[in-house]
Formats: sequence, C-alpha cells, structure tokens
Amino acid sequence: MAKKNKRKVSANTIGTNKQARRLYEILETFEAGISLVGSEVKSLRAGQVSFKDGYVQFRDGSAVLVGVHIAPYEKTGIYDQHDPERPRQLLLHKQEIVTLQAKTEQKGLSLIPMKMYFSHGKVKVQLGLGRGKNVHSKKQDLKARDISRDTARQLAAYK
Repeated sequence: MAKKNKRKVSANTIGTNKQARRLYEILETFEAGISLVGSEVKSLRAGQVSFKDGYVQFRDGSAVLVGVHIAPYEKTGIYDQHDPERPRQLLLHKQEIVTLQAKTEQKGLSLIPMKMYFSHGKVKVQLGLGRGKNVHSKKQDLKARDISRDTARQLAAYK
C-alpha cells in the first residue's frame, strides 16, 4: 500500500511560513509565480518544503527566492536531482519588481515567503512585505494574546 501524506494542510496549500507573522509585522502581501524543475514540483506535491530562512533578493532586475529548502524527490535517480537550496526565480511583472525593490531599499522592509500553494496547476508563492519585530513588540503580542485568551475563558465560564 502507498503511504498517505500526513502533512497536507488543504487541497491547494503546500506549506506555510508559521514564523513569518511572529517575526515580522506584515504590511502588504503579493502573489508571485515561481520557476521550478520537474523534481521540485513532485516534491512540492508531497509537501516537502521549508521556509525557515527564506527571503527575496533582487538580482539584475529580477526577484530571486533564496533560502527555501525543497527536499529532493525520493523516486528520482541520483543524477536527476535538484539542489534543495538553489535560488529560484520569482515570476513578477517588471513594474512589480521595481516597486518592491524600491520599498525594500528605502523603508528597510523585508520581502519574505508566507505561503506556497497550487493555483490552476501552477505553483504560486504568497510574499509578505514586512518590518522585523523587536523583542518588545513580540512580548506585547504575547501579552495581548494571553489577555484575549483569558477573557475568552472567563466569558465561557460565565455562560
């Protein structure tokens, strides 16, 4: 019997960057296509992707996704494997690249991958334009979450 994939989040979602909203204050989100090879697509269908150190760099007028790990596909031979950490080109319009590059350079913002999913058979990446949080703002977020959780418990106990 074939193994069942336990990691499926939903039918179209490949993976999400869970730390992105915790480490960054996301101001805007964008959708981009991504240039992949065949074994990478098969590996993504199996849900084998890690966004942990992923970010977007701008090189020679194009956007490149760096630091995203797509595991090698198990059933591909050793000669046809892709490099798991290779930089992958993002498919964006030229005007989008220019505006995103200007925002990241001027305002000190970062462009990070938030989610990867299939849309009409094509792999898409949701990018978040965000500002890194400092320790103080992370603690404030934790306190606010604890307060809202406590009030929800008290309301549930009161009913």
